[in-house]
Amino acid sequence: MNDRNIEDIIGALYDLVQDARSMPLAADKCILERDRVLDMLDEIIAQLPGELKQSRTIVESRNELISQARREAETILRQAQEQAKQMVTKEAIYQEAKRRSEELVGQTQERINQLRKVGNEYMDDALRRTEETIAQALNDVKDTRMKFRTVTEAQEQRKEQRKAPVNVDVEV
Repeated sequence: MNDRNIEDIIGALYDLVQDARSMPLAADKCILERDRVLDMLDEIIAQLPGELKQSRTIVESRNELISQARREAETILRQAQEQAKQMVTKEAIYQEAKRRSEELVGQTQERINQLRKVGNEYMDDALRRTEETIAQALNDVKDTRMKFRTVTEAQEQRKEQRKAPVNVDVEV
């Protein structure tokens, strides 16, 4: 196997089909090296699990980022609560600590929401790109398979036509 990514393999497969010799009297049909095309398709299939693994890694990274933000929020909240408890002796100081605690909680919640949004957007984009790559690869495989079948059927028809006996009527 080569160190090519799926896009390179699909590009090479596209080039192979595009550069293939046309069939006589059939410009939309071509001859392909079956083993070469099948090898390229095998490479694509072999790399798809890697793309899926990359998507899983992205999801895990996003989840870790959210967990870290939650831990950070809990730490900030605990610190704010501890500060508030220390300032209970004076009402004004207590009210200020409570306000600051709520402010920190609000900021932390906002930060969590921002991180979640960024993580979700990143994940959605990565999954969209992976989905597009897989869909394009599947479409290319289907197109190549259809063209291969067409060529094979045309060859079989020509073979059958050559085998058919020719009837000639002769008048006596």
